[in-house]
Amino acid sequence: MGIDKKYVNWRDSMSKNIEWGKLGFAYMKTDFRYVSRWKDGSWDEGKLVEDNNLTISESSTALHYGQQCFEGLKAYRTKDGKIQLFRPDENAKRLINSCTRVMMPEVPVEKFIDACKQVVKANEDFVPPYGSGATLYLRPFVIGVGDNLGVKPAPEYIFCVFCVPVGPYFKGGMAPVNFITSDFDRAAPYGTGAAKVGGNYAGSLYPHQLAVKKGFADCIYLDPMTHTKIEEVGAANFFGITKNDKFVTPKSPSILPSITKYSLMHIAKEYLEMEVEERDVLVDHLDEFKEAGACGTAAVITPIGGIQHKDKFHVFHSEKEVGPVTKKLYNTLYGIQFGDVEAPEGWIVEV
Repeated sequence: MGIDKKYVNWRDSMSKNIEWGKLGFAYMKTDFRYVSRWKDGSWDEGKLVEDNNLTISESSTALHYGQQCFEGLKAYRTKDGKIQLFRPDENAKRLINSCTRVMMPEVPVEKFIDACKQVVKANEDFVPPYGSGATLYLRPFVIGVGDNLGVKPAPEYIFCVFCVPVGPYFKGGMAPVNFITSDFDRAAPYGTGAAKVGGNYAGSLYPHQLAVKKGFADCIYLDPMTHTKIEEVGAANFFGITKNDKFVTPKSPSILPSITKYSLMHIAKEYLEMEVEERDVLVDHLDEFKEAGACGTAAVITPIGGIQHKDKFHVFHSEKEVGPVTKKLYNTLYGIQFGDVEAPEGWIVEV
């Protein structure tokens, strides 16, 4: 792709003036994004484009029937200046599962990873420097497009990956926050809870608003069948550390399988030599945990200070200080992502 030299010089100058420490989690137009189209049974080669607008049919299934899904992952700058992705193959596999659930064509793992690498390379000047705490967030997504009116799979699809530099999640240092259980369900039993589709998030906006109005960071969703077991914490997975140092996380077919959670399970077992359990977490038995947290791509871990359930408020380690096990888990995974801690085989893909 031919790029004007004056444009390159301007871009370099602009990107270097970014105040990395002041970045939040907000959209910023970067130089290039990857776009590939599916038609007549196959994906095209895909290409990098400068335009950040997509033109689609007004009758696209993504607009009317929610036929779409997405992913989220990050690129990290290491101390020696290299750029690396963290377990992109797992994001690719999860995207395949989401596509299958809503009747969209799979994006092959190799195509997914190649698209992510192309986008990072083309926007290298937007990858924050090591030590800033900031990262380059990648948002791959698939949407159903083309002329369609009936409730059926789309005739065409778009796979796109764009990126945005984002700031460190914890501006003033990692600190516990409080949550409240919700009467609303995040997903139906045997529904789309395990798929990363937009409808799950649209439905969470109102319960989140209610929780914030009551002074909490977000709400906790219980299992949709009985409302007795913890499933997710807002848009993140839950974990708890028992009083005898077991790492416990909920198991349910309506929980989104968090790549961060499964990475923490491995770290707890292999790095910290803890016992790990994926099982039911009863909301009335929170006193079995001495620490708790929510985990996901954005924050890695958000420590939970306390949970309000009905008329009872349960405090874990502290409302002000992060528990020692949670801190070790966070530091280990954060170190792996930025190249300071040796990663398990296959977890890191250099760009």
